[in-house]
Amino acid sequence: MGYVAVKGGTIAIEESIKRLKYERLKKGVVLDIGRIEAGLRGLIDQVMSESSLYDETLAALAIKHAEGNLEEAVFLLRAYRSTLPRKHYSQIVNTKDMSIERRISASFKDIPGGQILGATTDYTHRLLDFDLMEETDEDAVNWLSAYEKEMLDEVDEKHFGKLPKVSDYLRKEGLFSECVMDNTEPDDVTRKSLTFPSTRSQRLQVLTRGQTGAVTSLAYAVIRGYGSLHPTVGELRVGYLPVYIDSPFHSFNREDDAYYIGEIKATEVEMLIPETVEIGDGKKEIKFEIGYGLCFGQNETKAIAMGILDNSLEKGNRDYPTGDEEFVLYHIDSVESTGFISHLKLPHYVTFQSKLDIVRKSKSKQEM
Repeated sequence: MGYVAVKGGTIAIEESIKRLKYERLKKGVVLDIGRIEAGLRGLIDQVMSESSLYDETLAALAIKHAEGNLEEAVFLLRAYRSTLPRKHYSQIVNTKDMSIERRISASFKDIPGGQILGATTDYTHRLLDFDLMEETDEDAVNWLSAYEKEMLDEVDEKHFGKLPKVSDYLRKEGLFSECVMDNTEPDDVTRKSLTFPSTRSQRLQVLTRGQTGAVTSLAYAVIRGYGSLHPTVGELRVGYLPVYIDSPFHSFNREDDAYYIGEIKATEVEMLIPETVEIGDGKKEIKFEIGYGLCFGQNETKAIAMGILDNSLEKGNRDYPTGDEEFVLYHIDSVESTGFISHLKLPHYVTFQSKLDIVRKSKSKQEM
């Protein structure tokens, strides 16, 4: 059996695309890119994280193009990213240089520099605010004016400056082992396919690019018993990281000769995970391990979940599905998983007819 040629296929596809545009425009209202960028901060950050491309305007364009369909927006932005030339590599970004706008610890009440609540929905009542239905640009300007006046004598709401890390103080107490600096060039999963056993740099890249819901669900499974971790948020910080590139004039290049090209907003989490270890003579003691999460934008739930899965995969306990790196890393990628599920909508006429023929023959033999 071969494929049957269908006349008018191209015309049908063109009409389908027209209908898609009609559905986007049928109410006679066009979304402004600037308004998407200004008003859908959480969605922008999620799309940038899953796309591995930090550009708020392009993320807003992808959201508009995809009509708010998150998986499609990520697909569009990753496809665009693949066309971009890679002209420079930044210097290593040290998260200790983050300018903090939010920073909390669930492990300690008092931390050096204090807890900074920042912007979060954690303390809201989760009740629909119907006043937003009548909100105008003028209301926004008036509220901002009053807020900025209130903030004049206080700390700048965007940059609270650099603050020490909680884990550094625990290391000084000997509760954590010292981390050896490793500046080995990381593997790049966007240029070379993921391999198994994976390196930690591969795992962290796949986790930070992973579909937010999938990463969160698997981390939740770890805590519910499909893993062996009982984590606590040691420190969660949201802020801006400066990015530098080396001088292109290599013959005159010095270590301090670099160009500042901007900053990126990021969420960083260090999860504290107790681990019982044997110390000899049948004695045991509890030590702490760290699970690490880092995402573009303010993406806190995903960063926490990423930290949980990082430690789970580092242990690699295959008694649990969440310790199996192939199971986790292959199934959290939004483009891979959405693409495979979506391809089921495409023609499978030949394979299905073949299966149907087998069923018919089998049934015919049974009736004989």
